[in-house]
Amino acid sequence: MAEWSADLAAILDAEGYPRAVVAGHCLGANIAVEFSAHYPGKASGLVLVEPVLHEALAGRMRLIARLRRLFVPAVWLIRALNAFGIHRRRLAPLNLEELDRETRATLSAGGSADALLKRYASPWLDLRTTPGATYLQALIAVSGRLPDLSAITTPVLALLSTGSIFSDPMLTEQLLAKFPDYQVVRLDARHWIPTEQPDAMRRAIEDWCMSLRSRRSP
Repeated sequence: MAEWSADLAAILDAEGYPRAVVAGHCLGANIAVEFSAHYPGKASGLVLVEPVLHEALAGRMRLIARLRRLFVPAVWLIRALNAFGIHRRRLAPLNLEELDRETRATLSAGGSADALLKRYASPWLDLRTTPGATYLQALIAVSGRLPDLSAITTPVLALLSTGSIFSDPMLTEQLLAKFPDYQVVRLDARHWIPTEQPDAMRRAIEDWCMSLRSRRSP
């Protein structure tokens, strides 16, 4: 998390932006929170799309959180094997834009949302397209605890799914209330708001950013 936060800070510096609204989905939302904690002066706002809060984990993610300590030595073992030249020679390509387009088209035509969206939660699909150590490191990061939310004064917009499969929605909202300055918008989705509700997501973010601007106007 510290390294990802440093990367974001370096990007802002390289692009010449002293501050920015930082948005992320799932693990990306958690990274945005960490970034604001590490670099409080650089985040003018946080857009957290389906953040995964440790205390609110449910289902498979709760099990992952319990096993996360075992993933650390597994990552080191995989890295050691990689150093000796033992690794997969090929990874399957993954075009997320095309996957999103296919999913939206099928949903619009009345297709089964549950069957389609299972592809996004499939560890087998992830492992086919992602190096094993990288995948385990992402699980370690997304199932970990975040900094004290009450100490983050950056304005926050949280977009939550009504049917989240990784977290308890009500408990997540209670935890988000620790932010001193926050707003919650609920959207009809199962977790993949950028895929399931892209237009509603965009409108919510744009409206919130406009409200931030008006609050800061003299």
